[in-house]
Amino acid sequence: MIHRTVLIKFGETTTEAQLNEVVERFKALKDQLTGIVDLQAGINIGKSKEYQVVLMVRFEDRAALDAYVVSPEHVAVAKFIQDVGRLDSIGTDFEL
Repeated sequence: MIHRTVLIKFGETTTEAQLNEVVERFKALKDQLTGIVDLQAGINIGKSKEYQVVLMVRFEDRAALDAYVVSPEHVAVAKFIQDVGRLDSIGTDFEL
């Protein structure tokens, strides 16, 4: 199993509504793609607000992760994230 965590930083013009839409669009991927074991997303409630959105997903295997990255559904969510003001992101993948 592969675990992916992504932290996303947005610009000052990104609204709370847009951040919530990012979370909802990401959560919808669980029902749209195969190979996803678990998927979580939310707004960072910690004191450090440098990265506002946290995305976590577990895949059955590396092949599921590879398919996810290039899927049209994921690409559309990534484009929306960019469109609403993504400044930076940090992602990690590791095997469980």
